[in-house]
Amino acid sequence: MTRFYLVRHGEPDWKITEERVMVGVQRDLVPLSTRGIRQAEATAADPRLAAGEFILSSPYTRAMQTAAILSRVQDLPLFVEYDLHEWLPDKSLSYDTYEQLKTLRADFRRHRGRYPDGEERPWETMESVRNRSQGVLSRYRNHHCVIVVCHETVIQAVTGYENAIDPAGLVEWELS
Repeated sequence: MTRFYLVRHGEPDWKITEERVMVGVQRDLVPLSTRGIRQAEATAADPRLAAGEFILSSPYTRAMQTAAILSRVQDLPLFVEYDLHEWLPDKSLSYDTYEQLKTLRADFRRHRGRYPDGEERPWETMESVRNRSQGVLSRYRNHHCVIVVCHETVIQAVTGYENAIDPAGLVEWELS
């Protein structure tokens, strides 16, 4: 059985995306805010993480910066796994405002991450997030304890956890 410590990234500095009118995947390149750095440092000090063998991270800047802080504090190697990336609100990667993102997220939540019968939406389904994320994690089932830094929707998809997860929040999950 493998224990995973799933850590949501710290708070990002979203104001950069609006100031610079970033589009699509550019919006995922923002760094952590000052508060997000403090959140990541607080989580990095959690004694449970001392059991980790290494850290896996989403490729998004906010997750990698959080993972780098955990790696430094826990003195653990860090590896990036592409398929731990955030849920895609727009598979065309062309959304360009926070308002559009909020509308897409609201539609995703209203339909509980599933397309209505006979319809398709621009967003990635929860099943797709679950399948790609669990595909990554299943490759590490021969390890005792793995720290994973990713995103709230990824954590919810993998674990079935439905509550909100605070920035730099930690959820324990076991894969048998």
